[in-house]
This record gives sequence, C-alpha cells and structure tokens, in this order.
Amino acid sequence: MTARRRMAAAAAVAALALASGACGDDSPTSATTSTRQLEVVSWWTSGSEAAALDALFAAFRASNPGVHAVNAAVAGGAGSNAIVELARRLQAGDPPDVWQTFAGKSVQGYASRGVVRSVETVFDRDDLRARMNPTILRSVMRGGRPYGVPTGAHRSNVLWFNKKLLEQAGVTPPSSGYTLAAFLADLKKVKASGATPLCLGAKDRFTTAELFENTLLSAIGPRGWADMVDDELDWRSGRVQAALKAFGAMLGYSDRQASQLTWDQATKKLASAGCAFESMNDSAFGELVAAGAREGEDFGVTAFPGTGVSFLAVVDVFVAATKAQNAKNALAFLGDISEPTTQLAFHKAKGSVPVLRDIDVSSLTAYQRASAKALWASPVLLSIAHGEAMSPEFQEGFYDAVFTYVRTRSADAFADDLEDAVSKDKLPPR
Repeated sequence: MTARRRMAAAAAVAALALASGACGDDSPTSATTSTRQLEVVSWWTSGSEAAALDALFAAFRASNPGVHAVNAAVAGGAGSNAIVELARRLQAGDPPDVWQTFAGKSVQGYASRGVVRSVETVFDRDDLRARMNPTILRSVMRGGRPYGVPTGAHRSNVLWFNKKLLEQAGVTPPSSGYTLAAFLADLKKVKASGATPLCLGAKDRFTTAELFENTLLSAIGPRGWADMVDDELDWRSGRVQAALKAFGAMLGYSDRQASQLTWDQATKKLASAGCAFESMNDSAFGELVAAGAREGEDFGVTAFPGTGVSFLAVVDVFVAATKAQNAKNALAFLGDISEPTTQLAFHKAKGSVPVLRDIDVSSLTAYQRASAKALWASPVLLSIAHGEAMSPEFQEGFYDAVFTYVRTRSADAFADDLEDAVSKDKLPPR
C-alpha cells in the first residue's frame, strides 16, 4: 500500500466523521443495543503483537464473563490496512466498538470529529491523570477531556544489533552512544566483512519513514523537533541537509531484500544473524524475544546515533466509538488496560513500557527497565511517522518527501514536498 493511499484513507475517515456525528453523545449507554458482544479492531497480528493483544482480551474476558469478545485485527504494519477497513466501516455506519489508533493528532482528530467518546469515567475511576506521563496524557486530551487509553509506549529512536555479526566484523558499539559518523563507519566495516549491514522491512513503508525520522532527530535535536511541530523548521537548512545525506548513506548499506520484507520479517532476520543492525521502534524487542533471540547474548541495543537524550515515543491507544453497538463493554475493555497485572502481561509480550508511573517494572527485562527509566527522565517527543506530532496533511507530506528523496536523492525535491505539507497544514479545516 502506498503512503498516499494510507493517508487518503485517513482523510476519508476524517471526512466521514464530520458527516456522521460531530455532536455525538458521550454517555456510556448511548447506541448500546447489546451487552453480550464486543468487537475490537487493531493491526496487531505478528507473533509478539498477537500475544500482547491476547493479554488485553484475557483481562477483559476475566472481568466480563459471558461477553463474546471478537478480535477483528487487520494485518498491515502501522495500521496501513486497518485504516482502510475503518474508513469503509465508518462510511457504512457500522463502526467497531473499539479500535486502535495512535496518540496525539490521531486520537485528537477522531475526538474533534465526534466519532469517539470521552473516556473520562475510565480516567476518573483509575486516577489516570495523576498516574500518566504528562506528555502522553496531553496527547490523548481534547478540550480538557481524555478520548483514548494508551496501552504503553514504544521507544522509536533505538538501534538493534546482532552481536555475533558485529564480533565477526570487529565492531563494538560505543558505550557512550554512536555519532552518525561513527555509525556509518561501522556499517562500512560490516559490509567489508561480507555481512548485510542494515536490516530494513521496507515492505512496510513506515520503517523507512522511521529511519529518516530518527536521523532527522539526530541532526536537529529536541529543540529542533519543537520548531518542527510549530512549523518553524527550515527544511532547506544545513541540519536537514546533513540528515538527508546520512539517511541516503544508510540506505546504501540496507538489505537488498528490504522491499520484500515486512518489519517483523526484517527483525527475525536480525535475530537469525541475517543482518547486523536495524533501526526500528522497540516493537522489535518483543519480536526478537518471540523469535528465540536472547537479550545481551544474541542481540543488543543502543540509542539511535545522536538521540540518546530523547525518548521518541510511539504510543498505541484504544478508543471507543461514539456510536458503538456495545458501548458499556467498550468502556469496560478500555478500563481493564491500565490494571497492573494486565499491564505487565501486555508489556512482557509487546516489548513496550508502561506510561503509568506506579506500575512496578522490576519483573520486566533489563532493556525494558532502562527504557521505562528513560521515559520519565528524557524529553518525550511524539512521532511524525505514526501520525502523532503533526496533522494528517503534514504526515502525508512527510511520507511523500521521504520517498521522493529515496527515489531522487534530491534535497530540493524533499524540501519542496515538506514546504507544501506545511502550507496545507496551515489551511483552515474544510
């Protein structure tokens, strides 16, 4: 699926929402025609994702015996196909009771258009405002009310590596963290050893966008990220040009089979020593473990070069439809997500970390404990590639610009696409 088709589907969801209920009733009993059913749409179908989703269903079924909960997951990395299916369902006036989206502009967009209900009762019951990471809390709020429940946070600005291949190439990732120049030098060493330097699951286009997003963060830093969110970043600046140059160099070291691999297939290739490095949000951690790879023995992880002071977050969120056929069950499903036992079972499978400060992470892995610490100690930034930090119009332009550069290696063409996206982002909503 092309980035444009995926973004067009998101735009279709927005348009349909405007037409179908900007003044929807948030009360939990509205549109409730059955109390024994629940349908949940997500895109979690890989091994680690399915296991994590099963933990959420298990918690719901335990607290709601007799309710038939349907897992209507739609395969496709980062929701590429689920978004299309959701657009079709909304057009038909048949929304699922609960669906998965991302924090920030994604959930706030649904809220502004009236297709998802406030989950204030869930937040009040579990005191989530006080317990949740402040940046992530703000990312699910609109008009002072919360509209989605985060499952946890993935850190996107991380770099995974296969220890065996690096040893064979004579490469040792620096304990203080990579610079972009040092990372590129090590990619060159790996290539000279005969191994594939960089895994990339480019069949899922978000992985290429993530690779550039991480490279951009390395070049502009958290302050530049804030400028970008405020539409004040100069897309023709030297910093952006440096990011593009490094990104192009990395692509030159990427797996020749990248276009044939999904993100989880690429991660499994890293686990089996088919490639040395992978830049991928830490969904990869769950998939590496599911593939039988051992943390610290078979694989290691470090911050993406030059980004160690930041936590670039990918935050999955579940929302309840305003016109859900089973609204009470939808809110019950969302209410179970933040239970401590559910949280731990979920994160052990998924590789993510809790966004609630009082969840005891001592039973999670060494990597996850470090990631949880970073979440609370670092500036938390929202992702462009996953539709959190910027509008759908800008996200579409970002994907267009990235893939324009992949095709042309033209920094001017890249900047043209982003400047066009900024212009669209500033237009008043239709």
